[in-house]
Amino acid sequence: MGSLFAELARQASANARREVDAYLREIPEFRSWESRPRVAAETMEYSVWLRRRTIELSPDNSGLTDDDLGYIAAIGEVRADAGMSSDSRQQVLQLHTALMLRDIHEAAERLRGGDVEELMQVMTWFAPQGDRGIVAYRRGFLTVLRRRLPYVGQVALLARSLLTGDPMAADLAAALDLELPGSCAVAVIRVPDSPLNDRDLDAEIEALVKTHRVPVVWYPKSGTRGGELIAVVPCADEAVRLPSAPGAVADLVGDFTEALGRPCAAGTAVAPLDEVPAALERARRISESAPLGKPSRRLRPCTVADVFVELAVADVPFIDTWLHTVARSLEPGPDLVTTLDAYYRHDMNRGAAAASLNVHPRTLDYRLRRAAELTGIDPGSAHGIRTLSAVVTRRLSGAWA
Repeated sequence: MGSLFAELARQASANARREVDAYLREIPEFRSWESRPRVAAETMEYSVWLRRRTIELSPDNSGLTDDDLGYIAAIGEVRADAGMSSDSRQQVLQLHTALMLRDIHEAAERLRGGDVEELMQVMTWFAPQGDRGIVAYRRGFLTVLRRRLPYVGQVALLARSLLTGDPMAADLAAALDLELPGSCAVAVIRVPDSPLNDRDLDAEIEALVKTHRVPVVWYPKSGTRGGELIAVVPCADEAVRLPSAPGAVADLVGDFTEALGRPCAAGTAVAPLDEVPAALERARRISESAPLGKPSRRLRPCTVADVFVELAVADVPFIDTWLHTVARSLEPGPDLVTTLDAYYRHDMNRGAAAASLNVHPRTLDYRLRRAAELTGIDPGSAHGIRTLSAVVTRRLSGAWA
């Protein structure tokens, strides 16, 4: 064994202790294990073993054996059984990889560079075998989660994995027989007030998953009965360029809002699979700017093309304040916000707008004139369309509640 490998062997126990200390310091869930000596000892033993196997196998570029991978998977099972979350699992893998690389770098520095060939040997071994080890660890972790979680919980875990870019998503999707395509639409349905208790909500989500065969997860909003239902819906690559939401998203939104029976708002954004976390941020902001609509299969999920003005306004407080002032000036009129909403949604077609409001076209005309009197802005002018449509959408989104 060469000098670099000898140095790594000499430092194996100390480096393993440093890794365990890093877990205790940086991952809160590990701190609760300090009172469980057996688990702490297993963690230390595993950390030492992995370093020694690296030293044994890398000089000849030998791969981890099936027994090695089985042991790594068993460690993943132990930690999942102890209640480790998926987020902490990711932190463990990132910390472990960073610290193993630091071990190698520091050993080479102590030897003032040492044998370059030895350094290349260990680095050449580390990348592919590290990947194999991570896959085995993930597989063991997932085995326990699938055993402990109901079907809806497993689907929710898949959705969270996709939304956070967790590589475990691919394994979980395969286990659940759900498709992971090249592009996805992330749909965020904002529910200010859910009428369902947890059991009924789970039942509705399970029905939704079984009907649409897509990952779905519910995020409750702290301190309220509301929250967000988030779905990751497969779609064609060209959907990225379309101004409207894919049909599959509209169907899912319609089914859920109809079952819920409460006003909701929905936003959606399309992205390649590896950019889903960024699409979630966009879809969430769109849903926050989208108007709350009556629960119906016809409730249309908004895209950035629908609310780009309101998204920009929300980031400029003095403009938002001005629009809010315009909105308050409409309060003395009879249902003026609802009237303007119908007028703009029907592309200023008076007949269609009046029919949707169940009023005579002359009543619609009166209300539009009243809006112009109160605000000083003609709803049918270019200025009126730009200003009052933004006022209506901001008001109906609940942004000024």
